[in-house]
Amino acid sequence: MKSLTKQEMRNIIDGKRTSERIPNLCSFWINPTPFGNDEEKMKEFIKGANPYLPLWEHVPDGEPRVLDYNGEKRVYLYGSHDTEKTAYCGTDYVVWSAPVTDLTDWKCHGVCYDSPDGNRMYAPDAIQRGDTFYLYAAENKNSRLTVAKSKHPAGPFTDAVRAEIGCDPGVLIDDDGRIYGYWGFCGCYGAEFHADMATIKEGTLRRHLIGHCESPWTNETEHVDHTFGFYEAASPRKIMGKYVLLYSRNTNQPLPEYGIEGDCNGFLSYAYSDHPLEGYQFGGDIILNGGEIIPDGKGGGKMTYRWGNNHGGLAEINGQWYIFYHRQTGKNEYARQAMMEPVDIAMDKNGRLFIGKITYREGEPIACSPVEMTSQGPHINGLDACKIISAGYACHLSGGAKEAYIAPVYEKEEISAPIREITDGVTAGFRYLQFGLQPVRKVTVKACASSDIRIRVHLDDYKGKIIGELALNAGEREAQALLSCGVIGKHAVYFEFLCPEGTEAEFDWFTFDRD
Repeated sequence: MKSLTKQEMRNIIDGKRTSERIPNLCSFWINPTPFGNDEEKMKEFIKGANPYLPLWEHVPDGEPRVLDYNGEKRVYLYGSHDTEKTAYCGTDYVVWSAPVTDLTDWKCHGVCYDSPDGNRMYAPDAIQRGDTFYLYAAENKNSRLTVAKSKHPAGPFTDAVRAEIGCDPGVLIDDDGRIYGYWGFCGCYGAEFHADMATIKEGTLRRHLIGHCESPWTNETEHVDHTFGFYEAASPRKIMGKYVLLYSRNTNQPLPEYGIEGDCNGFLSYAYSDHPLEGYQFGGDIILNGGEIIPDGKGGGKMTYRWGNNHGGLAEINGQWYIFYHRQTGKNEYARQAMMEPVDIAMDKNGRLFIGKITYREGEPIACSPVEMTSQGPHINGLDACKIISAGYACHLSGGAKEAYIAPVYEKEEISAPIREITDGVTAGFRYLQFGLQPVRKVTVKACASSDIRIRVHLDDYKGKIIGELALNAGEREAQALLSCGVIGKHAVYFEFLCPEGTEAEFDWFTFDRD
């Protein structure tokens, strides 16, 4: 059989998608494959996984706020908007929200603020004070910071005025009503604000609140601290009576356990204090957006997802804390997507605050480490394996002669996002799937390759037990196989691609069946 070009492969994968579109795409119902006969039930695409917004949406730098408006408590997300495709961010902010009872059900409220001069706007923040909501906009690529207001948490935000705050603004309203702002790029600043939410109270400005990383973008070297390593993305919270500053940390130093050889700003880390503007101590790292960490064979670790800059916030939702962050898609940092993971928070008897994956000894917290990056996000019991799961939810992409990547999609009709440039030995992993209590016995994959390929399905580890193998011929767009055993419960699943030399494949989605 003749080999196919990349465009021919994409035509095969994408060609039928147009005819499969349905009038109400918000429902995400579709029958993407024959599955044997007309008696088969229609299948539903998973939604609200990780990334939790639709795969066509790109909202990085997400600051979550749990707000009670008109008697309904929802999580509102404020962030940048990667719409330019060749540069960071875009010229508007949009707002998404979800009910606190279902973090998979996100609603877009549309544009809440437009750039007044048509220039790109960087990471914002928003906060409620009384019956008014305030949006801090980083206009003209952080060169002009303004604060606008609205009577609705989703805006539109109007009456903007200049604010005495800087890059990546973060605002905290304390229990006594006092207002604090935090900001900075390779240098962390904080201050108390007047009631106008815009101007700094005299004598309260604090420079170098925590130590910063080494950076080619600043000549200031006096306050470098390789433990704190502040890079950007200040996000304040008050937790268990402590003032907590979440931020993007640039490590500057090798961390072999993560496969980091030098600089890496893929971490979200935290510092905490008993006072809002002084006395911060380093707490630890909460998340790294480099995917699953696997052994490198040399006693260290290796990331399985292309890390990049990171930014986010913490929110307690229905008694569970979550870290909100972003990941990269495509081949650059201009198509970032919103992610979330549950985290634990605890305090020891000496007042030390732990955030992330916590280790306990005799009931007392003694250490914490970053939580894992997953495909499940708010689906904390795992993604329903019998629904259709886009390849765009992979949290593990490793191996191969090229760097396989999740292709960005932007059209609202695009329910799935493919993995492209798959070569021999690539594994695409999904953590975690929920197979339920009745054994699952069949797997279906939608993919395309330039030559005949095989796809192995591994359970629990990228080198784990092989439970199935599919054969996909060049020119075909779908393959099915029976599993070697029934699968129940919650598991990680990995697809290993076995391709002849010179062959490339694309992977669109997969699903499992019980019969």
